[in-house]
Amino acid sequence: MVKKKKKSSREDMRRKDATALIVELFRSLPDKRYSVKNLIAATGAVTRDEKERVRGIVRTLFEEGAIEAVADGKYRLNRSRRDVVEGVVDMTSSGALYVIVEGCDKDIYVNASHAGHALHGDRVKVAVTRRGRHGNPEGEVVEIVERSARKYVGVVETDEKESYAFVRVDNRKMPVDIFIPARGLKGAVSGRKVLVEITGWPDTMKSPEGRIVDVFGTPGDNDTEMHAILAEFDLPYSYPEEVERAAERIPEAIPAEEIAARRDMRGVTTFTIDPADAKDFDDALSVRRLDNGNYEVGVHIADVTYYVHPGDVIDTEGQQRATSVYLVDRTIPMLPERLSNGLCSLRPNEEKLCFSAVFELDEQAQVHGQWFGRTIIYSDRRFTYQEAQEVIETGAGDYADEMLTLNRLAQTLRKERFRNGSIGFEREEAKFELDENGKPLRVYFKEMKESNQLVEEFMLLANRKVAEFVGRKREGGRNAERTFVYRVHDRPNADKLAQFRSFVLRFGYSMRAQADRAVAKEINRLMKKIRGRKEENIISTLAIRSMAKATYTTDNIGHYGLAFDYYTHFTSPIRRYPDMMVHRLLAHYLAGGSSEEKEYYEKMCEHSSAMEVRAAEAERASIKYKMVEFMLDKLDKEFDGHISGITEWGIYVELEDTKIEGMVALRDMTDDFYLFDEDNYAVRGREHGRTFTLGDEVRIRVVRADLQRKQLDFDLVATYDFDTKEAVAVE
Repeated sequence: MVKKKKKSSREDMRRKDATALIVELFRSLPDKRYSVKNLIAATGAVTRDEKERVRGIVRTLFEEGAIEAVADGKYRLNRSRRDVVEGVVDMTSSGALYVIVEGCDKDIYVNASHAGHALHGDRVKVAVTRRGRHGNPEGEVVEIVERSARKYVGVVETDEKESYAFVRVDNRKMPVDIFIPARGLKGAVSGRKVLVEITGWPDTMKSPEGRIVDVFGTPGDNDTEMHAILAEFDLPYSYPEEVERAAERIPEAIPAEEIAARRDMRGVTTFTIDPADAKDFDDALSVRRLDNGNYEVGVHIADVTYYVHPGDVIDTEGQQRATSVYLVDRTIPMLPERLSNGLCSLRPNEEKLCFSAVFELDEQAQVHGQWFGRTIIYSDRRFTYQEAQEVIETGAGDYADEMLTLNRLAQTLRKERFRNGSIGFEREEAKFELDENGKPLRVYFKEMKESNQLVEEFMLLANRKVAEFVGRKREGGRNAERTFVYRVHDRPNADKLAQFRSFVLRFGYSMRAQADRAVAKEINRLMKKIRGRKEENIISTLAIRSMAKATYTTDNIGHYGLAFDYYTHFTSPIRRYPDMMVHRLLAHYLAGGSSEEKEYYEKMCEHSSAMEVRAAEAERASIKYKMVEFMLDKLDKEFDGHISGITEWGIYVELEDTKIEGMVALRDMTDDFYLFDEDNYAVRGREHGRTFTLGDEVRIRVVRADLQRKQLDFDLVATYDFDTKEAVAVE
């Protein structure tokens, strides 16, 4: 009896060991399919009893639902037993993708073979199947929860009989062509640039199926390309007729009773300062000396909400758009031109209705009093930034005393702001000089001078003080919870900041501060040190990337970058819908109204933030297009640049003279086999150990300019020794 018990005990142990081994096999490689024969071999079963034991374990695991049967009598881990999460797809050009899961530190990588026909922007469920290098999660798309409504721009190619077509998509985030049956062609002919939407993706097809929704014209034509960019980001390029008609019906004359109900500031010196090519002027400044020696400065903002009312067709359209869009060669206004360039534009020598913030300032720019309300103004002069700068520099010209006073106060406000920890990024902004057909003739850089800073400081003052007025607690805690629209900016991400700190060490700079306002002061110190140096642009860019993104919300957390406890957007209602919301809320609270519905305004904040991002992406796309177009006649020419980005597929290089960026593909670097070093944000040659990292100075040759994909391809010609600056040729 005793011997039998021992034998049974040993068999139980063997069974447990075999079960653990088999379960571990399935868990470690959940996509791998195992036959019973494979599992027998893996467990080392030899005798008939041992093999039967393995078969029994497999049967039990299958009955328990731990594993599932697949083709050819094989088994794999049951998908329901895997960690399944939901997220949004970020597609790569290879067809592989990353699933971005809210609340997760790391995105989930999915190989193209496991993408399950998911496309960029789709909401999917993904099963985490393994941990890759450095513990990064990898997985398999198991369900497409919601298809993205995104449309794609591309060039149509029909067969000879035009019975079907394929659309070659411009966007690199679409790795396959889209099949268009004859019924979906909408009259498009081969070679035309079109907008296409996906209607489905049958399992039996290699490409998704779609239909053409718009035909733009010939690729390379400027209007065609700009309309295509707007369409790609689902941004409108025209107004519905009913909106235009509604705008035309708005009377131009200002009723006498409306003037009587407002603060009349037509007698105070007032002017606008804007870019030379501006068509809408939504802010003006007034200034006069008070009897007590202080200054009254008025920040006057176009009173758009006098003309546009909640729920009307113009307001509904503006709400959907949320922002004006600025492409390289044009502006797509949030409001019809009748309003943005006419009724609401603070043009010189015209009486205009405004919502104003009026401040009493002393010589040290300290605020001694403030007033918010509706006004009527008369702009005496329209200045361009260049004209205002000339007055500031020479001390002579129209309204010189007023201009110099405002500039002196603005510079004092600016110094105080930076003393309090506001961060100043001075990254150069590339602009294009275009001919009458939109072709780029040259690249130049917008320079921020005192005239720009003058306007900026008073707009910041108005935005800050309006937010304080609504949001700050009153005596006894009254009005502490009034719903309002804030512009907020969170503290920097600690990991991104650590990466940035490591990066600047390469250039001999240090970042000692670890958190809070000390970081802002350290960044300002660094920005001052790098001013005018070659590395200024790349360091400024990476500093910005290490920061959080500013957004709209009803929950105030302050604005870290500006060092303001309260901040909003009050000053541009012609081009930003949040400013219209701010005007309405401010007017409501000035009239003694109770707190408005928070949920509605938070929803509108989220929409406005999303549309702001989309508009910025469209603007960047138009800049990229013009950059590629500018380089079309520079193929085979060499330029100096520096490494501005590194990925697993290539090195991005920004050219020194123009800030134009292109890519050196790792597959084209034939002197070694290069691998992406994620930990050190570098690429390193496997055989010779040659390393490239951010900021390295290089020389490149332009080898390809692809207008359709807005992509420049470079060859690496030489690198520069970091210490000696001597060129080292790349074979």
